[in-house]
Amino acid sequence: MRFMGGDYVEEAVTGCTAVLSSALERDWEQVRAGGLDWDCRRTVAHIASDLLAYAGQLAGRAQDAYVPFEITVDGSGHSLDRAGNTGLVQVVETTGALFAATLRTTPREVRAFHPYPFGSADREGFAAMGVAEVLLHTHDLATGLGLPYEPPAHLAEAVLTRIFPHVRPGPDHWSTLLWATGRGELPGRARLTRWRWNNNLVLPAARLTLQGVTPAAAADLRAGGDGGFEWVEDGPFEGTRDAAGMTVKAYESGVHRPEFGLFVLVRREDGRAVGGMGFHGAPDEDGRAEIGYDLAESVRGNGYATEALRALADWALARDDVPSLFATVDRDNPPSQAVLGRAGFVRVGGDGVLEGVEEGLLAYELRG
Repeated sequence: MRFMGGDYVEEAVTGCTAVLSSALERDWEQVRAGGLDWDCRRTVAHIASDLLAYAGQLAGRAQDAYVPFEITVDGSGHSLDRAGNTGLVQVVETTGALFAATLRTTPREVRAFHPYPFGSADREGFAAMGVAEVLLHTHDLATGLGLPYEPPAHLAEAVLTRIFPHVRPGPDHWSTLLWATGRGELPGRARLTRWRWNNNLVLPAARLTLQGVTPAAAADLRAGGDGGFEWVEDGPFEGTRDAAGMTVKAYESGVHRPEFGLFVLVRREDGRAVGGMGFHGAPDEDGRAEIGYDLAESVRGNGYATEALRALADWALARDDVPSLFATVDRDNPPSQAVLGRAGFVRVGGDGVLEGVEEGLLAYELRG
């Protein structure tokens, strides 16, 4: 899977500065940036500020808040408001280069603070947010200045499949991204007045982290790739690829709830992915959510599945909308049955076939 990083940021910034460079003679303070309340000058400053802030979050490994600094033009302390249009474009180019370099040197497992929606993001999440800021505000600027602008489709797709997992794909990636951020319309969908992107959820366990799989990673796993993870030698197992396919199907249907999707289990000691675990979908009308899991064969017998299942179950049952969890397992799979038992699940349905459960499977439940 291609890493979304510095190359994407540089491409987005190049498109932005090309638009701005064609309007250097204009008075940006006198032109409103599209549908924003800001003028074009302030919007350009905002782009640069975001790129630098994201670089700072990752470089400084900030964990609890934004790093408290702001952008200036040079060491003399002159504010960004003193710069001319050419200087502002140079600042966007420079902050883009700094952010791209930071992304290229940040390890995959690093996460830093960002509030939406789970309190942190990894390097791909920050890259997607940075590219989104550049693409969308360049659109705002071009609209205000009366200039043509449409970014490459793969940039919009990369943003959508990483930080808009809850948005059903539309007829094309750019118009979908504009709709998803309240800037456009799509046939059959109401125009949005409020929106927010969605970084992946990561849950901690003692020896593992459970890392939410984005639609981009799920599509790669389904196609036989690594999903952007470094796997143990015999991973991922077939069940993880099947679950990735379910994630892609839910995303394409517009019913994907990312916190109730697939998680990859990553070992803390070496950053290697050892298996997959997650939900078969959002909770049903009774609030019951079904869980499934598998591990690469080489790491079985180490308690990883039990540890991960306890962490995922604790997270789910702490929610108000999930009173119970459900799982099924083959009758001839005692090790998996033992995992469920150690995690607190109890067998339901007796020796007969439980209604709605496929023959040959045993049903287990854990109530909050």
